[in-house]
Amino acid sequence: MIAELCEGLVLRGHEVTLFGTGDSSTSAELRYLYEEAQWPPNFLQDANHVSWAMQQVYDEDFDVVHAHSAGALIYTRVTARPPLVYTLHHSLDADLSNFYRYFPDVHYVAISHDQAARESGVRRAHVVHHGLDPAKYEWRSEAGDYVCFIARFARVKGPHTAIDVAEEAGVPIRVAGEVHRVDEAFNERELVSRLRGGHVTMLGSIGMAEKVPLLRDARALLAPIEWDEPFGLALIEAMLSGCPVVAFPRGSVPELVEDGVTGFVARDRDEMREIIRPGGPLDAFDRRRCRERAVERFGRDRMVADYESIYSAAVGYVAPQGHLARIA
Repeated sequence: MIAELCEGLVLRGHEVTLFGTGDSSTSAELRYLYEEAQWPPNFLQDANHVSWAMQQVYDEDFDVVHAHSAGALIYTRVTARPPLVYTLHHSLDADLSNFYRYFPDVHYVAISHDQAARESGVRRAHVVHHGLDPAKYEWRSEAGDYVCFIARFARVKGPHTAIDVAEEAGVPIRVAGEVHRVDEAFNERELVSRLRGGHVTMLGSIGMAEKVPLLRDARALLAPIEWDEPFGLALIEAMLSGCPVVAFPRGSVPELVEDGVTGFVARDRDEMREIIRPGGPLDAFDRRRCRERAVERFGRDRMVADYESIYSAAVGYVAPQGHLARIA
């Protein structure tokens, strides 16, 4: 999302500086402290990076800073300029909510209305849905015979349910993702045996080269989530591929999926099974209409325009052509 935002802002004539890692690919000016991504996340490394970046922000003439790490909020105590926009990328977290209460002047952005409604630590938040470059995704009017699942292998994402529902519906499923350390017990208990099923093709962790044709040809993307997901990038990736999303009504799903247009909201696994089975509503699904609606709602240009408006409001000034000089 940050990569797409930077590219879109540069194309619209803004001077953008990205404080990232040295292995980042961007059209913006790239500055980095760490040459490679630091994973898993580490508090000291994050604090080191944020303080290094914010020092440069304060030493130079930036109009606005857009932060994606909570640690950046602390530096608003030094000075109110430049104004800080901060995007909430996480599900409800009591510690973070309590932290946000100390910084009421930050311009908060939620990534869904559902996330904004659940966040108790923020007095007011703009809502900006993520957007992606539609040109990176392909679509076809006719789908293949399989459904797919793309997410980390965690109970909250529902990979076990997706595999079971596909089997009950009599359709093959292609499963992409990997297990994180915290979910290893779930993987051993619920997934190892399921992934050996005759209707399952295990793809592992995939990149864009594999994801684009997977979604282009899939009958549907299944998202039987068991948590209040704040957004879900894979959902809009599917829609931009003309691939309907069939998901449970948790978190952001009801506001992202337009029933019958970009997918279907299934109340439970039985309804999900009936939607994806041969002879069900997917057989007549209009993939062109899905793609066109997704471009309209979740294309990069819309997201960039939304953030431009927030940046302008944050600095209290709209330039003659709507352009700000420098964005960090």
